[in-house]
Amino acid sequence: MAVLLDNNPAPGGPGANPQWSRADKDGVGTAIPTASNVWFTLAGGVVTEVYYPDVDTPQIRDLQFLVTDGAAFFHDPKVDFQHQTDFIDPDALGYRITSTANGQPYRLVQEVISEPQASCLVIRVKLEGLPALPPNLRVYLLLAPHLEGFGAGNKGQVARTAHGDMLVAHRGNTWLAVGADRGFKMTGCGYVGVNDGWQDIIGHRRLPVWTYNAALNGNIALTAEINLAGRSEFVLVLAFGDGDDQTPNAALVAVSEALCYPFEAPTGSYSHLSEFLKGWKNKKAGSFVPGAHATSDGGRLFNISRNVLLAHEDKTFAGALVASMSIPWGDANGDQDGGYHLVWPRDMCQSALALLATGEIDLPLSGLIYLAAAQNPDGSFYQNFYINGKPHSTANQLDEYSFPVILAYRLAYAGALQGFDPRPMVLAAAGALIANGPMTQEERWEENEGYSPSTLAANIAALVCAAYFADLNPQDHATAQFLLEYADFLESHPEAWTVTTQGSLLPGVPRHYIRILPT
Repeated sequence: MAVLLDNNPAPGGPGANPQWSRADKDGVGTAIPTASNVWFTLAGGVVTEVYYPDVDTPQIRDLQFLVTDGAAFFHDPKVDFQHQTDFIDPDALGYRITSTANGQPYRLVQEVISEPQASCLVIRVKLEGLPALPPNLRVYLLLAPHLEGFGAGNKGQVARTAHGDMLVAHRGNTWLAVGADRGFKMTGCGYVGVNDGWQDIIGHRRLPVWTYNAALNGNIALTAEINLAGRSEFVLVLAFGDGDDQTPNAALVAVSEALCYPFEAPTGSYSHLSEFLKGWKNKKAGSFVPGAHATSDGGRLFNISRNVLLAHEDKTFAGALVASMSIPWGDANGDQDGGYHLVWPRDMCQSALALLATGEIDLPLSGLIYLAAAQNPDGSFYQNFYINGKPHSTANQLDEYSFPVILAYRLAYAGALQGFDPRPMVLAAAGALIANGPMTQEERWEENEGYSPSTLAANIAALVCAAYFADLNPQDHATAQFLLEYADFLESHPEAWTVTTQGSLLPGVPRHYIRILPT
């Protein structure tokens, strides 16, 4: 059993105010099998938020590599490299990040995937010389845990195991562990902005002298020197597990098991990469593919866009698609509860409708069933909520009521409803639209109430779709007629409510729609 060290704790806690990473991402990814409930993001040449055990719980801020020769240069990946991010394979959301050092003849190449059969992130790292690697090159891991969605209150320790030292972090019921196939030469735990690895290596331009083995409560960072041992390639595994305050075993076992298998192996042999790619290629099989001359890039952008949408589905709550695996202004604000990794019914339905257009049937239907279960008794939907249905923001945004109705109609039109009857959900949502409209408490940019041409358009379309479902039951013919007449009433008013001749968006054309008419 691992021994968690804490006899040399870092002073100076709790550390700097926690922040998240930047919200603009260069890549998002996950493995297809549901056994892998890990999602990852990339920005600026480094791994940023990693999500576990669901797609709305970020567990780290970032994971990066610092490089130095111990004398002439100390390289920060965010400022001392030029980065290029490519797909390992065009059919999968696995990435190759090539980071070329400024002013030094080497580059760092990271290949980032998630393990298909476990809750692990797997990274193969190669050092490539241009033309030769600098002597005495050292590579350091710097990892910032933000467990259970928060940077505050984290605990980090060195874990002494029979297979060498690893690093672990803990908060609540969640453990994180990280290890490398070549092991670590040194390890350290510290508080961000006080005695973390970045302060030691880059901030002070020196080899690490702080080797604290624990940071017991705060905004922490974990540091380790990779034991290169004359080699220019290594594999790093970041794993998660559940447990109480003293048992990181689930996460440590996941790291050790993942390190037993190669990142890449000859064809026919098991490897992390081959299994990862196989899952994505199987997912593509049988889906709609644009015609040979329908796109100018052979369908590349189409395929990537489809895969990115697929990656935003949770693996416990089928059909639950979050808006984005990002946190707005994360690098400027402190701990935030939510971010964009929440379910917005409007955004989720737009993603599901796009996937339906690509030939996906199961996920859009699962999404509709998921939303029907999340609907409020009065037919409304919360503005956004966690994937377990717990509300986050509760304002009334009427287009959030509309889009599930439109999704139901499109599935019916495609003959894809199977045995699911959406009429109770549809008619309840239509009732909520009429009871709460025609002005919306908040339009989609979440700033003002009033009459919004965007919201009115979605509501009109939803009412027409709801009338179709009502008319399927002869006893509801009068309801269908009323819904159509109310849609006609709305359709006759957007110009009166939202068109102005004051000001101009286009020179010489004073008449235009405004975003919102406040009430």
